[in-house]
Amino acid sequence: MSYKMFRSVLLATALCSPAAALALLDGEGRETVEAVCSACHGVHLIERSSGYSREDWQFLTSTMIDLSDDPEMQGEILDYLAESFPPSDTRAATPVSGPLTLRFEEWRVPTPGQRARDPVEAPDGGIWWVGQWMDILGRIDPETGAMEEFDLPAGARPHSVNIGPDGAVWYTGNRNATMGRFDPATGEITEYPMPQAAARDPHTAEFDANGILWFSLQGSNMIGRLDPATGEVRLVPSPRDGARPYGVKISADGTVWVACNGANCLLRLDPETMEVSEIALPDRGTTVRRLDIDEDGIIWWVNSGLGRLGRYDPTTGDIQEWASPSGPDSHPYAIAVFDGAVWYNESGVRPDMLVRFDPEAEAFQSWPIPSGPVHAGILRHMRRTLDGEALLIHQSGTNHIARVTVQRGD
Repeated sequence: MSYKMFRSVLLATALCSPAAALALLDGEGRETVEAVCSACHGVHLIERSSGYSREDWQFLTSTMIDLSDDPEMQGEILDYLAESFPPSDTRAATPVSGPLTLRFEEWRVPTPGQRARDPVEAPDGGIWWVGQWMDILGRIDPETGAMEEFDLPAGARPHSVNIGPDGAVWYTGNRNATMGRFDPATGEITEYPMPQAAARDPHTAEFDANGILWFSLQGSNMIGRLDPATGEVRLVPSPRDGARPYGVKISADGTVWVACNGANCLLRLDPETMEVSEIALPDRGTTVRRLDIDEDGIIWWVNSGLGRLGRYDPTTGDIQEWASPSGPDSHPYAIAVFDGAVWYNESGVRPDMLVRFDPEAEAFQSWPIPSGPVHAGILRHMRRTLDGEALLIHQSGTNHIARVTVQRGD
């Protein structure tokens, strides 16, 4: 967020949202921090951080808002944050060593405060992302580092992005109840509104082999289907109230699999009939942010509620789980099958850890995810590059997009 944009909302925030910051520690600068930070997010996020030095707080806040026009205010904020929230082991991760070495390539996107997320690779090698909080669609040329940003319709609050078979860029309009199509050649945007008023929040989407776009609607408790050839949108409800459909993946046979972020279940949708069936998962408290499917058709999922990694075999019905290294509060989030293993992150700890699980050895290894010079932000979605040689990840809290590769010996 620019300083100009910030000033337009500061007064309203200070007048209308003081209760959001009552938990902050007393100290000089507290009221300024309450007003500035709560203009974009709850100040509880500050308390839940692991704390930073003044230098690192300066970097971290610079990814959210540009206060260079008011150095006095900036100094007041940084002094308060550094004194009240210094480095600590709050919510410390439990790293696991192992034989592999990773390479992280990072790009910080241009507009601060946009919450960049969900990078995906296009056939030309460009990496697209969405800036959810600022209605932005962006593209990185990873060869040169050049970046472009495009304005999406105001209020869309894009949650995820996909590349269609025709090369168009599709995004989910999470706050304006649309699916959107962006034509990279012309810049033209086409919106596809939801056909029901109850369908409020397109969330995560995936194309199937026939070019049909399937998507979840978490708060609306629905799953949707969009045919780009006709523009037709069809919706079906989840069989369980409060299931909160979240992550979506398509199996080799065309079956649509959806994670339940509000209940202990997975959802399976028949692409022909759109009939939805539920696979109950064990243990109350289980919730599933995302899932992925390996080459054998096995469903791997993160048990976000209980801090576990799960495996479901659709053929036998067998379910297995493994405790994540950082424990039951580690909140596994994103997941991808990559390089012969299952990769996910632990978002409930600091730093946000990238975890690798070897299914054959049933062994873990993990790495802290960098966000520039700090460990901050959160990874909400990860996907493979088209050649299968790298993972695309992000740190939305610091507006970084990253590409991860496994370093091999000569």
